[in-house]
Amino acid sequence: MANTIMTSHQLAERIESLRNRMIKVATVKGFTSEESLAISRELDYLLNKYDLQQREQKLHKL
Repeated sequence: MANTIMTSHQLAERIESLRNRMIKVATVKGFTSEESLAISRELDYLLNKYDLQQREQKLHKL
C-alpha cells in the first residue's frame, strides 16, 4: 500500500480497479485466499482514505 497523495478521482479509479481484481481473484482462488485477503485489506485502506478526503472537502466548503 503506497502512501502517495492521490486525488479523489484517482482514488475512485483505483478502488474500482481493486474491486474488479478482488472479484476475479476470489472467484478463482477463493474468498479466504491470501491474495484475496491482501487485496481486501488494500481496498479497505483506500476506501477509508477516500471517505476521509470526502469529509475534509465538505468541511473546507463550509
